[in-house]
Amino acid sequence: MRHEIVEKNVGLLSVLVLVVISFGGLAEVVPLFFQKQTTEPVEGLKPLSALELAGRGIYRREGCVGCHSQMIRPFRAETERYGHYSVAGESVYEHNFLWGSKRTGPDLARVGGRYSDDWHRAHLYNPRDVVPESVMPAYPWLFENTLDGEHIADKMRTMRTLGVPYTDEQIAGAGEEVRGEREITALVAYLQQLGTVLKDTR
Repeated sequence: MRHEIVEKNVGLLSVLVLVVISFGGLAEVVPLFFQKQTTEPVEGLKPLSALELAGRGIYRREGCVGCHSQMIRPFRAETERYGHYSVAGESVYEHNFLWGSKRTGPDLARVGGRYSDDWHRAHLYNPRDVVPESVMPAYPWLFENTLDGEHIADKMRTMRTLGVPYTDEQIAGAGEEVRGEREITALVAYLQQLGTVLKDTR
């Protein structure tokens, strides 16, 4: 009889469904906050340098995450193509995460060191020069725009409040490290460090 009261009252049913889903979600998520493999960095993980952090900002600004994921799933087809599957400890210094889910282009989680700097530059200037079938747009302005380094130290201070272990020296020298560099240099630096902490087990 009581179940009929719930089933006939749409408002009450909606609230109870929301409560059940909330508890189920909490049961899945809360334990992750207490597991070392999801909260501690993998061995050898270092925070992004000022130049790499600037490159990450350019990566976000240009919408690269809209076409390239940075998360290799633990399936054979993925690990054979891209390398070791992604683990949470690689991303503990990432705020916000750029895992993505769309793959118009290949996953970039392990792209670091796979190609030369010159290849990345040619690819970003005109993708079809190195990958004829590519549908990726060209980014020639990255070769013209220069970084001023004005806010990079502020970004690093903010990241430190979120748990990224930047030192005072790194923050103090950030502006000088970035100032005057071309945007393409920063973006390539960011790409070249992606996924280089874990060994490729293929």
